[in-house]
Amino acid sequence: MTLSPKALDRAEIETLTAFAGRLADASRAVILPYFRTVMPVDDKADLWGGAKGYDPVTEADRGAEAAIRALIEAEYPDHGILGEEYGAKQGSSPLTWVLDPIDGTRAFITGLPTWGTLIALNDGREPVVGVMDQPFTGERYVGTEAGAFLGGRKLSVRACPGIAHARLMTTSPHLFRTKESLAAFTRVADKAQMVRYGGDCYAYAMVASGHVDAVIETNLEPYDIQALIPIVRGAGGQITSWTGGDAQQGGSVVATGDKRLHAEILALLNA
Repeated sequence: MTLSPKALDRAEIETLTAFAGRLADASRAVILPYFRTVMPVDDKADLWGGAKGYDPVTEADRGAEAAIRALIEAEYPDHGILGEEYGAKQGSSPLTWVLDPIDGTRAFITGLPTWGTLIALNDGREPVVGVMDQPFTGERYVGTEAGAFLGGRKLSVRACPGIAHARLMTTSPHLFRTKESLAAFTRVADKAQMVRYGGDCYAYAMVASGHVDAVIETNLEPYDIQALIPIVRGAGGQITSWTGGDAQQGGSVVATGDKRLHAEILALLNA
């Protein structure tokens, strides 16, 4: 059954954003005791016959998503849920929570604080609330139609007139799994002022904060990107597919702080 999108007023969004903060608190409580400890790591590619190569998962991932789901089911039992670890639960409401308990599990298991918990609320049309929580650093990025915020500070992207001036990030060049996608990324990277690797979700927060100009990635799932869309857009940035379309279903995504840069990158990706 297809449900019609639900238009949320400002008061409803504020209430649901506060609830998303509670979800992030619950996730923090589960995850932090595991970080930088010796822990078992499973490979979902082995467990489920995945085709993505090494796909690590830990008890921190599973426990955090379970804690988030329990709170949603108690408070909003009619809402849908889509999570990386436990899949989709259809709700009777068009509102759906989209969850990645640890985006950047590779960073997590190697002790690097560039992972984060991603929590989005989708109104049936698009994500309208996005939270990226980094428990180790204590940073929580929140995006809604009212803007993007870190704590009480409103975020803003930085101006960047073109790729020659751009600070570009991607998680890893190894994640471009086809010759065509790697070649497209390389066309952009070769013209950038500088390229940095290893950002995971944190790179998008750096776009929103005005420290990075562009992020280019591919092979994303909806739960990898939906929470980051309101954060980037709330700070004045753009986030689309490589062809300029909707990014919320994942796939190949580009996020930028400056519209001029975005147009130039899209042209290079599709050259």
